[in-house]
Amino acid sequence: MVWKGYRSRLHKCNDFNAYGRNDKPLRARLVELAREKPRFGYRRLHILLDRSGEHVNHKRVYRVYREAGLTVKRKTRKRLVRVGSPRPLLTAANQEWALDSAHDGMASGRAMRVLSVVDACTRECLTLEVDTSFASRRVTRTLESILAQREKPLAIRCDNGPELTSRHFLAWCIERQIELVHIQPGKPQHNGHVESFHARLRDECLNVSWFENL
Repeated sequence: MVWKGYRSRLHKCNDFNAYGRNDKPLRARLVELAREKPRFGYRRLHILLDRSGEHVNHKRVYRVYREAGLTVKRKTRKRLVRVGSPRPLLTAANQEWALDSAHDGMASGRAMRVLSVVDACTRECLTLEVDTSFASRRVTRTLESILAQREKPLAIRCDNGPELTSRHFLAWCIERQIELVHIQPGKPQHNGHVESFHARLRDECLNVSWFENL
């Protein structure tokens, strides 16, 4: 009876769990990691704890994580029924690259763009270029730097931006015998691989960072 009452008093204290273990150091450590990685859930924070030599049961990490109010708010996605266009079956790298740019702003109020090229099969990000704008010649220079390190793709999938429909960009693709696939206007889901990458890039980097300059 004495032990039962002791456990009851400990359970009422925020720093101790039902088994008498002090959760205060673990809570402080999770808060510290969450400040460094504000978009990491408890599973990824648990991995960081393991890497630092702090081996804690994942159930305990989840409990303390929730008690500390660190739960990441997830965006609710609209479930829309769409008839998708047929996509080629990709079985190897460099069959198709997906190209697009994300927009953000700097502390000065000036806009900036992040140009991404993603291998649609391996989901590897081949480059991230940052600038205030991207003309067609800047886009082709970026692609040339990738081609200097790996084989050319069979096709490039992109939207209908002016830099991607210019004569220079069309001629560049024809000269290198790369098929250019423009998605249907107003249908970003047709370039889903790079759009998915940009969603994670914005969630974990752009939305939680404050850039003073390029």
